[in-house]
Amino acid sequence: MKFAYTILYVPDVSASLAFFNRAFGLPTRFLHESGTYGELETGATALAFAAHELAGMNFDGGHVEAHRSVKPLGMEIGLVCEDVHTAHQRALDAGASELSAPSEKPWGQVVSYVRCPDGMLVELCTAVQA
Repeated sequence: MKFAYTILYVPDVSASLAFFNRAFGLPTRFLHESGTYGELETGATALAFAAHELAGMNFDGGHVEAHRSVKPLGMEIGLVCEDVHTAHQRALDAGASELSAPSEKPWGQVVSYVRCPDGMLVELCTAVQA
């Protein structure tokens, strides 16, 4: 078994790809001509976005649309960076909402949390020191 990708269901795939590029510097790897599926350039494991309509095609029971939820979903995407304060401000400037300002954890890691316009929760953090 190998972890291949995470797909986030969003209202506008192109808008989510553009936001992640502006906010986090992650370029688009692929956008399907239909505009309903796209991937970011994130290395071997892809971070992808799919339109809510594709979720409806894949499972009948419906799903929680993150952008409609008052609270963030109980999952996050973690992005490691060297300067959390700068990355956090860049995300806010791109349209993210602050959930938790950068702070140093007891184990020495700097961590912050933002919520993207599509509702996704993103942790920005320094690498955990071994």
